[in-house]
Amino acid sequence: MTAETYLDKKIYYHDTDAGGVVYYANYLKHLEEARTEFCFSRGIDKAKLAEEKIYFVVSRVEIDYKAPARYLDKIRIITKIEKIGRSSAIFAQNIKRADQVLVEAKVVWVCVGADFRPRSIPEDVKEKLAGV
Repeated sequence: MTAETYLDKKIYYHDTDAGGVVYYANYLKHLEEARTEFCFSRGIDKAKLAEEKIYFVVSRVEIDYKAPARYLDKIRIITKIEKIGRSSAIFAQNIKRADQVLVEAKVVWVCVGADFRPRSIPEDVKEKLAGV
């Protein structure tokens, strides 16, 4: 659907557990940062949308851990939109070290209003998400 974006990061000590590998829940932070950068790259200002009482919340995460990342590894988070619906968008994300896939994830965002009930994604935001 849209071109993918990349976020390159280094793994720091605070990302790891006692075994020296990235603690599994910390991958969620990396994925969130990459989705934020994806939006920035398309001109989507979530703070401005929030002023209009338009929010995006994560409603579902599917994640497969393929291999561990370790302290000082350089990783790349690849993000793209898989599908855009009336009130939701599905992100497909991978985390790689060089050519090795470490994590595969699908994240569902739902557009909600101030009452936290689903609402339609504004058309201009849909176009930006789709890369139109």
